[in-house]
Amino acid sequence: MILTTFLFFLALFFLIGITSYFFSKKTTADYLVAGKSVHPALVGLSAVATNNSGFMFIGMIGATYAMGLSSIWLMIGWIAGDWFAQRSSVSAIQKSAQIPEVHSFGGLISHWIAAPSAHRLRQLIGLLTIVFLIVYAAAQLKAGTKATQALLDWPEETGILLAAFIIFVYSLVGGIRASIWTDMAQSIVMLSGMIIMTVFGLSAIGGLDSFDQQLNQVSDHYMNWFPEGMTGLSAALFVFGWIFGGMGVIGQPHIVIRFMTLNPKYTAGQMQRYYYAWFIVFYGLTITVGLISRLLIPSTENFDAEMALPTLATQLMPEIFTGLVLAALFAATMSTVDSLILSCSASLTRDLTTNPSQSLFLTKLSTFSVLLIAVLIALSNNQTVFSLVLDAWGLLGSAFGPLILWLAFKQKIDQAWSIATILGGLLGFVLFSHFQLFPDVYTITFGILSGLVVATIGSRFSQS
Repeated sequence: MILTTFLFFLALFFLIGITSYFFSKKTTADYLVAGKSVHPALVGLSAVATNNSGFMFIGMIGATYAMGLSSIWLMIGWIAGDWFAQRSSVSAIQKSAQIPEVHSFGGLISHWIAAPSAHRLRQLIGLLTIVFLIVYAAAQLKAGTKATQALLDWPEETGILLAAFIIFVYSLVGGIRASIWTDMAQSIVMLSGMIIMTVFGLSAIGGLDSFDQQLNQVSDHYMNWFPEGMTGLSAALFVFGWIFGGMGVIGQPHIVIRFMTLNPKYTAGQMQRYYYAWFIVFYGLTITVGLISRLLIPSTENFDAEMALPTLATQLMPEIFTGLVLAALFAATMSTVDSLILSCSASLTRDLTTNPSQSLFLTKLSTFSVLLIAVLIALSNNQTVFSLVLDAWGLLGSAFGPLILWLAFKQKIDQAWSIATILGGLLGFVLFSHFQLFPDVYTITFGILSGLVVATIGSRFSQS
């Protein structure tokens, strides 16, 4: 029954993606940005599903299992930073995206600085987008196999190839419209899976009162507001770092492209109502499930906290609901992978060349090529490569976040200083990460601040 339920939802996602073909206009613009005509509900749910990858089901639940209540600051800081960045920039992104020639992340930025012929800037953005997002996509494909290995006893390769096949077919026929439509369905399944886990978990514990009592008995510090030994300045810096982590959303090409698809007759605020309503509920449930798992699954030296969700699902629920949770986890990874692949495809055909391709065939061929490379990396089982995904969000946010925020606040900057801002943000992130300076602060903080410092200096000397 687990397998049947799981395959049912995968078939549903596949059919929804295929259906988008009949609404496609068979143009490059429609393939890459859905004609910039998408309803705010679809954009909001697609963007938030893309944002919340398999990390939420695997990493965040595992972090809460280990950290306890203090993991709530990851939620508070992340959503606050995300909100600040979006409120500062998404309206400007939507306006700049209305230029007919803008179909990619690099094209958005180069036209935004009033330099559509800024080839070096576009090529740098395109190159960084492709390199980081292919590795990110490979790691997401691999992350989705954790649960299929645990619950279905599948070889790792089976889950990777199944997800890649489904994504390839619907992305090929429907482009970003197929990605957005399937993201919406996946967001519903993801939220449903987390709600079901919470209900069954609280029932097994004995209700909310028993839940609270048992949590306070885990250890002396498990229900503290901050990690053990962290007070005053260190606690403030800890929260500060996660706020910057949330701000990194505006530097993620695969999420920004979704904002570019928003129909101009709607506002960014209308889209964000759907985005944040889902985000707050889902993140809160994720932390709750992490705490529940700590009570129902004994902590042992050999237990992998990232396996808390699949382990809990098999212990608590009938197989039909376990299959739903497995589908939700798989959907979380797929909703991110298809977005990453299509963003890379846009960069490959629009940003790396001085004459952006208008060929729909070449654009689809690039989609296939990018996905193939991601699959090969995922199948290589190179753990060094997959460790890079831990920094992928920070690297992208540090590289592009400061420049987009700077442009959103209508500050002038030219091509040369835009490039310097990108490199400055990357350098700040890499240096602070390598030397492990301020280890309690998420390193993206220093990447974004470094980029903003460079942009401030550059504005004084900018030629634009």
